Amino acid sequence: QMQPVESGGGLVQPGGSLTLSCAASGSGFSLDVVSWHRQVPGNQREWVGLINYDGTTNYGDSVKGRFTLYRDNTKNTVFLQMNSLKPEDTAVYYCKSIQNRTGAFLWGQGTQVTVSS
Repeated sequence: QMQPVESGGGLVQPGGSLTLSCAASGSGFSLDVVSWHRQVPGNQREWVGLINYDGTTNYGDSVKGRFTLYRDNTKNTVFLQMNSLKPEDTAVYYCKSIQNRTGAFLWGQGTQVTVSS
């Protein structure tokens, strides 16, 4: 089954860092545009940022300057490096693979990030 798969979540102290990965799973599936989102139970899903195939990026205001998106197209993987983490960054983080030409998209299953002392 073709699907983006997130990994790298966990527990981290405030001020710490964590790097999430989003990898393409399934034969013939490759990542094009990838966006990251996060969601706290009871809240709407929040857009975190986006990276295009050429590596250009955009970020939400709440993470700008702290989070960095980059990718390794040879490994069909996108990374979300999160620095200076705050308790309010606690959420389930999802990556969304978007085919630029068609607009078709697939969601990953999510990975939990908890920022707490």
